Amino acid sequence: MANHYDALLLVSFGGPEGPDEVMPYLENVLRGKNVPRERMLEVAEHYQHFGGVSPINEQNRQLLAAIQADFQANGLDLPVYWGNRNWHPLLPEALGKMAGDGVQRALAFFTSAFSSYSGCRQYREDIARAHAEVGEQAPQVDKLRVFFNHPGFVEPMAELTVTAMDQIDPPRRERAKVLFTAHSIPMAMAENCRYEAQFAEASKLVAERAGVRDWQLVYQSRSGPPSQPWLEPDVCDVIQQLHDAGGVEDVVIVPIGFISDHMEVLFDLDTEARQLCEQLGIDMVRVPTVGVHPRFVAMVRELVVERLEQRADRPALGDWGPSHDVCPVDCCTYTPRRPPAAGRR
Repeated sequence: MANHYDALLLVSFGGPEGPDEVMPYLENVLRGKNVPRERMLEVAEHYQHFGGVSPINEQNRQLLAAIQADFQANGLDLPVYWGNRNWHPLLPEALGKMAGDGVQRALAFFTSAFSSYSGCRQYREDIARAHAEVGEQAPQVDKLRVFFNHPGFVEPMAELTVTAMDQIDPPRRERAKVLFTAHSIPMAMAENCRYEAQFAEASKLVAERAGVRDWQLVYQSRSGPPSQPWLEPDVCDVIQQLHDAGGVEDVVIVPIGFISDHMEVLFDLDTEARQLCEQLGIDMVRVPTVGVHPRFVAMVRELVVERLEQRADRPALGDWGPSHDVCPVDCCTYTPRRPPAAGRR
């Protein structure tokens, strides 16, 4: 028997949409986290470079509209709502609206391709808190599986990578270094999830389809104190090392860890990494994120339909197979490690 769901909830991070919202937003993001205040002020300055506006909310509006149009074009009669973790529309607002519209059970699409505490479990905890805040009338919300190896994610990323590499003159293209990048996370978080392995698998799948042979995994956007170990190497450190080793004329950066060109992409890659490449005399090409690529948008519908109809055919590339729908109790747990002397998007 098919599962009954009467809505889809797009769940994302959120971001400020004006200078006055930057500090309240960052305080919301970093509440309870061991992040130095100077780092928060540094990130705040990043937002001010762009008028205090993060592009993520507008990009989510575009994704929401694209999903709605795709549903309608394919005869899927399911309303789509949107709720954020850290800024309006917040999840309690979204669940409250859904309850008011009579939604009883919804599927949730998280804008994170990989499994981790911050990319999956924390969102589930946020939804549970929002449910408690709204009350008994709030709908039940079940998450869709992660999509790091779904053809609807891998194939458009490979297509975008090929298009970006075509910008490099053919004699130099074969010598270009390709860096797949994802948001760094604390080692204590990485140890109890499959984030690193899924990042590596997705990158391998994209590289194979794009015909890329010389590639490397790198990380970006760490925000913890220096005393706390995070996943490495950092993208800028690797660019410097490539320059020091000699022979690299072109670097292609593939932000596979992100689905939209929000602040971590615009500042950490398009600003900081690009400035470093310019200083070192390296040409940098940045691959776009999937955004509202039609194949990616169709993937969202496919994930919804496979749950609605309990399909046995669950597309997944490579050897891993499809991820689980229902997370195990201990999946992606995280206990921050705080240094004994101690005391963005």
